[in-house]
Amino acid sequence: MIRHIVFFTAKPENLEEVRAGLSMLTANPHASLLEIGTNVKTDQWGTDVDFVVYGEFEDEAALAAYKAHPIYHKSTETVRPIREVRIAADYDSDTAVKTPLR
Repeated sequence: MIRHIVFFTAKPENLEEVRAGLSMLTANPHASLLEIGTNVKTDQWGTDVDFVVYGEFEDEAALAAYKAHPIYHKSTETVRPIREVRIAADYDSDTAVKTPLR
């Protein structure tokens, strides 16, 4: 499984429009799970991030199909001009270091 995590920041006046643009992604059929979250900003070291996109995909092909889908492109066209920072990471959860089961 591929986990796709993207962090976004936006100016205060653009927060609702960025949230709405990112929320379009939840209609993309290629994700096994997709969440758009608002950072609750409780971390003691950094609260810069405004939104988190978290997605789970069966494999790299599913992630590629997600990124090729028209909904992804519409979301990108909406959000890119009004967001500030975008930081993304994708990783294969099958090869990730995990907490042992208790």
